[in-house]
Amino acid sequence: MSKISYYSEEGMKKLRDELDHLEHVERPRVSNDIAEARDKGDLSENAEYHAAKEEQSMLELKIAKLKEVVSNARVIDESLLDNSKVLIHSRVKLKNITNKMELTYTLVADSETNLKEGKLSVNSPIGKGLLGKKVGDIAEIQVPNGVITLEVLDISRG
Repeated sequence: MSKISYYSEEGMKKLRDELDHLEHVERPRVSNDIAEARDKGDLSENAEYHAAKEEQSMLELKIAKLKEVVSNARVIDESLLDNSKVLIHSRVKLKNITNKMELTYTLVADSETNLKEGKLSVNSPIGKGLLGKKVGDIAEIQVPNGVITLEVLDISRG
């Protein structure tokens, strides 16, 4: 059974744009590369042809996976989100109890993750550890280099 993922309008548009690019730009380019390589003669010893066929295979796999993601994607109406607890698309202001640093993350679907923009996957250890927490709650989260203790300072819409 496929997993449903939740996206912002912007995230869903990026998914659809990437799929459109792969199907209407990359696929014809690879097909053209195969045709050009095929025209060069003996296919059994034609490295260009085999490389192009391999690229086509990888491209088709990527298209199939992306189509599955898009078909199982749902857009969230962020105005309906409950700000009393941490959910997907919540913007969460946190305080690291150990070093007193304050951080702000927005929890997003895996494909929208971008740490430079403060977008953290809801399926990451920290994302999972924050889900359902309320303002004032302390989350002790197992991360690769130990346990991190975070206090939820504020929750708002992403």
